[in-house]
Amino acid sequence: MVELDPKRLLILRQIADSGSVAGASRALGHTPSAVSQQLSRLEREVGVPLVDRTGGRAELTTAGRLLAGYGDRIGQALQDAARDLRALGGAAAGPVAIGVPPPAITFFATTAVHLLARTHPDLVPRLVETGRQEGLRALRLGELDVLVIEDDRQEPTPLPPGVEASVMFEDAYRLVVPADWPSPADPAQLSGRPWITAPAGSPRQLAFQRLAAEHSIVPLVEHTARYRFAVYTMLAARLGAAILPANAAALIGPGAGTVTSLPVPGSYLVRLLRRTGPWGAPPAVRAAGEALQSALLTAGERLAAQGLTDGEPRVSSHLVDPGERTAPGGPSATPVP
Repeated sequence: MVELDPKRLLILRQIADSGSVAGASRALGHTPSAVSQQLSRLEREVGVPLVDRTGGRAELTTAGRLLAGYGDRIGQALQDAARDLRALGGAAAGPVAIGVPPPAITFFATTAVHLLARTHPDLVPRLVETGRQEGLRALRLGELDVLVIEDDRQEPTPLPPGVEASVMFEDAYRLVVPADWPSPADPAQLSGRPWITAPAGSPRQLAFQRLAAEHSIVPLVEHTARYRFAVYTMLAARLGAAILPANAAALIGPGAGTVTSLPVPGSYLVRLLRRTGPWGAPPAVRAAGEALQSALLTAGERLAAQGLTDGEPRVSSHLVDPGERTAPGGPSATPVP
């Protein structure tokens, strides 16, 4: 089996480009004798002449032209690798597609786009409204670079390959009843009553299922609302009880619903998912994630200042993601089961 040294193939490519050993030596910064020695070793490795030295110009043989072509590919691959490595630590630039659910567009995603325009003018962010499942599919296919999802800590969404995640926001769940209902002393009192639930697998539905299992709750009827704005409307229409993240519950309008103090198991998350590579997320992806985190923090602080949140907003880039396991030396990434 012939073992080829890629460095000698690069030298052969330079001889082909320069038309002589002397020209190749000048281009490579080596002495002509060093280039000749490497060429001779390569010819011994392959067992056939690679350069016809009978004329005044070094002409490659058929075998020489074949191997010089491979040398050209190696050289191009090395240039591409160097370019990508420079880009890894360089400034964020170019297009970046950001998928967000409708609530994120309302509260902070558009702010993130304006922030990126100021901090990374060479970046071209594209905001895409998307749900969780279609967003995950687009992330897997490379149609999205960054995805914001609503999630549940106790039953988190598994991450696709090549994706890393962090928690942007964490909140408790709250049990809310229509304003004209008596406030229940126990969640079990809401069995046999109508409920406003959410699509299967969504954080609010998972929280409801845990609460229902714990207190043997059987709804009379289940209305379904995908987003919290629909829940607000259904609560105002007295259609049923509901579970909401605490800060979403705090935004319910006067007379629309009563937020109870009854505990609901689990916690609600907003997670940031990023496409990544061998050296982590590209600069454009990192910049987009940082802008989204900053915009969410600003939105949380604004609502807190207006007294519209349930306590201080837990917005941080240091919250532990469900895909991480806390070890004695700190958090370490593990796959979500």
